[in-house]
Amino acid sequence: MATSAVPDLNAAGLKRDASLEQFRLFGLSFPALALVVVVLVIPVAWLFVLSFVGADGAFSLENYTRMVELKSYRRIFLITFQVSFITTALAILAGYPFAYFLAQMPPRIANLFMIAVLLPFWTSVLVRTYAWLVLLQKQGLINQWAISLGIWDEPVAMVNNMSGTLIGMLHIMLPFLILPVYGTMKAVDQDMVKAASSLGASPTRAFWSVYFPLTLPGLFAGALMVFILCLGFYITPAVLGGGKIIMVSMKIVSNIELFVNWGAASALGVVLLVIAGIILWAAARFVRLDQLAGGGH
Repeated sequence: MATSAVPDLNAAGLKRDASLEQFRLFGLSFPALALVVVVLVIPVAWLFVLSFVGADGAFSLENYTRMVELKSYRRIFLITFQVSFITTALAILAGYPFAYFLAQMPPRIANLFMIAVLLPFWTSVLVRTYAWLVLLQKQGLINQWAISLGIWDEPVAMVNNMSGTLIGMLHIMLPFLILPVYGTMKAVDQDMVKAASSLGASPTRAFWSVYFPLTLPGLFAGALMVFILCLGFYITPAVLGGGKIIMVSMKIVSNIELFVNWGAASALGVVLLVIAGIILWAAARFVRLDQLAGGGH
């Protein structure tokens, strides 16, 4: 009888210790959870509530029906996705070869080039955007150098249009693609590529059959990050687009500043947030989202 009571006492003690440990863990994590609720959950919930407030202050779906009925809203969403997709494609074309170049370099040289990749992060987006405005305008340095070298005869319009917007956004987004791809490339076992070569595969075939598929998770994660960030861009298209490239974020600002319509602006924000959430949910089925931070396999 006494022996059967000992396991019961041990089980009760272990259960009490586990409950105490969970309570302590909750106490340690409570400040972080409270911060997330204050700075993220409450603002998003308030944004959602405001999106259903009509012009008369009552509950209404007019902010959402307006986006469906007006062609201008559909055009803004189309431009937003077009700019985001093209920027992502250009980032892949420019960033993947550069990341491959870094991965093949000795560590000391690769670190020097990595500093150049990270250097733009030390300058604000606004400063970099206005720097491109100075470089790309008709009297800017790029036009002057091109004319002096005979590349073209007259100044080319590279700002206040789609071209300037894409150039500025590509410069800002490129590191977000290079870092995950580079991290994945460094995690690739080079012996697998050597094994393919020893089995008779040419360097080109070994790259496309072995190396490239192994780097696809990092490439997908980087492209996803670039695309999601591009959806919410404001400063670069506003400055380099010259009012001709209107994205969703710019429409949100105009709804507040020009029309003081918080409901319409909130509805746009909610739709953009839902779209980004759906994209991330769908992408999570193919790649681990922790690779967005630059992790490997």
